[in-house]
Amino acid sequence: MRAVVQRVKQASVQFTKDDIRVENSIGKGFQVMLGVTHNDTEEDLKYIIDKIIGLRVFEDENEKLNLSLLDVGGELLVVSQFT
Repeated sequence: MRAVVQRVKQASVQFTKDDIRVENSIGKGFQVMLGVTHNDTEEDLKYIIDKIIGLRVFEDENEKLNLSLLDVGGELLVVSQFT
């Protein structure tokens, strides 16, 4: 399992499935490009989720990168099997 995480002010993804256009968007948070293979387990998924939501890359009141996604109430936009 591989994840590319990008901190965003806003993000959106659009795709078409069965002639239906689907669009999802978020505000402040992470856009995650997630690659999964048949060897990945639920344990792998739990690990990567904990890592992503625990990343301390948002600024606190002293402009230090010290807050996590949970601390700022951020959103996740996950794009799976993006390759």
